[in-house]
Amino acid sequence: MASSKNSNPQPQSPNPQPKLTFQRRRQTVQFFVESLNENLGIQMMLIPGGTFLMGSPDTELERFSQEGPQHEVSVPSFFMGKYPVTQAQWRAVAELPQVNQELNPEPSHFKGDQRPAEQVSWYDAVEFCARLSEFTGREYRLPSEAEWEYACRAGTTTPFHFGETITTDLANYRGMDDETFKWSGSYALGPKGEYREETTPVDSFESANGYGLFDMHGNVFEWCQDHWHESYEGAPIDGSAWLTDQEDARRVIRGGSWHYNPRNCRSASRYDYSPASRNTHVGFRVVCSAPRTL
Repeated sequence: MASSKNSNPQPQSPNPQPKLTFQRRRQTVQFFVESLNENLGIQMMLIPGGTFLMGSPDTELERFSQEGPQHEVSVPSFFMGKYPVTQAQWRAVAELPQVNQELNPEPSHFKGDQRPAEQVSWYDAVEFCARLSEFTGREYRLPSEAEWEYACRAGTTTPFHFGETITTDLANYRGMDDETFKWSGSYALGPKGEYREETTPVDSFESANGYGLFDMHGNVFEWCQDHWHESYEGAPIDGSAWLTDQEDARRVIRGGSWHYNPRNCRSASRYDYSPASRNTHVGFRVVCSAPRTL
């Protein structure tokens, strides 16, 4: 097991009047690297088990009703990819023997080895996990929705893991107003920002959360295991995925993206997509249990 230290920068607001609060922390995080070949691996960060309040409070700005009711969930420890799966990682795994279906080795629209793999369906992401599991002998899968939010928050209760608001210096999202959709490019007291109109390399921002995870807000939405439910009424409280008997049920996506406004980047924000959908603003990251050698 390796350790590293990370800290979140204190961004400078272009407007000195509003008080923008961001959390700055320095702590040791644990991880291991899953090797794909001689030159490429996936950094898997330890997410320690714990209990948290899942969902958003009624008082959270621009919340959606589907983010409630807030409920306490206990999550066992697990490992999660430091970044969304990159195109280089996707290509390496797509070259491994097929388990259930074929994979396009070059599905992404915005090309770049360190950019997130996108235009991958939920089924594609599950096949990626299956091939990686066969190759490594360790069970890889998509995170449950509860695991995703717990890992994103990293012990915080604010709308974003770095505080009450967000800027495009910290994440990749639509930082400009959009009159057609009536979207605001700012959140709370945060400023307007850039609209890059594309994905960015996964290591573009020095804004890791307390568990050493990057890009949890923006860049690409991320597939979760769970079938979609309109609220958390009856949701599991043990961190497991909430599934139904419907094989083709719509799935949960989390985290916001380069294409959408900051409201969608909040830790509690959640949406549903068809599992067969392939879109330039949807990718994924993987999770697994602790290696036996640790």
